[in-house]
Amino acid sequence: MLASMKEVVAISKRSGRAVGSFNTPNLECLLAVLSAAEQLNVPVIIAHAQCHEEAAPLQKIGPVMAELAKRSSVPVCVHLDHGEDFDYCKQAIGLGFTSVMIDYSTLPYEENVRGTAEVVAYAHAHGVDVEAELGALPAREGGGGETAADPAVLYTKPELVPDFLARTGVDALAIAFGTAHGIYKRTPVLNLDIIDEVRKVTDIPLVMHGGSGISQEVYRDVIRRGINKINYYTYMSYAGYAAAKALSEVRPEGFFHDMALHAQKAMEENALATLKVFSGM
Repeated sequence: MLASMKEVVAISKRSGRAVGSFNTPNLECLLAVLSAAEQLNVPVIIAHAQCHEEAAPLQKIGPVMAELAKRSSVPVCVHLDHGEDFDYCKQAIGLGFTSVMIDYSTLPYEENVRGTAEVVAYAHAHGVDVEAELGALPAREGGGGETAADPAVLYTKPELVPDFLARTGVDALAIAFGTAHGIYKRTPVLNLDIIDEVRKVTDIPLVMHGGSGISQEVYRDVIRRGINKINYYTYMSYAGYAAAKALSEVRPEGFFHDMALHAQKAMEENALATLKVFSGM
């Protein structure tokens, strides 16, 4: 069933869980994630990142995401991940997305505030939730996960959070405390105390980006500290790629649909294991 971001976060929060948000740039990813969530009977977020536009145009994949969410037996939020501009967010809203993220985190603070507030005004007028980011991850979505030489320069400054929330009106806040997108090239330097400090000044849903490669212990710790939504994609996608590659090595000739199904099953297993961790199972 189609749900808002607020709804799926609230359901998960009541049980001391975090809701998983998975990028789903193709049908195999979509089916894998939804099947895993339905097996566990947990809410989930399916997301489209703007950086995947070439692989999966929003105008084509968006309606499929919305329709499959409606048909699901569990609450499903359809989310735009790392929207880079106002127009792209408007497109997602027009396609029935129930949540959008506008990511102006690399801009100067005042520009982040102004641009985010503009998206919030439009989205709220259409009944859509908005996520924004304060601080920045070392690599952009779809990047290589390189950590900064001094990661502290990218950390969220807790003292800015009340002002940012008051002036933008966002419904969820992604905070930076040392994780990065993609496969890590260096061991991440995490400062989990930032979660505690931000939690002291707000009860807004907090989001962790760059979740791939984090240990189960760290996942459980960040959830305990107050993270409510965790973004995940890289390792699930790599599991699908590895499964397809292994099949091609065993069977050099065959049908693409067999390879796609093989990848889908591997991604489903990965998503299932991940959702169990997020749900404390």
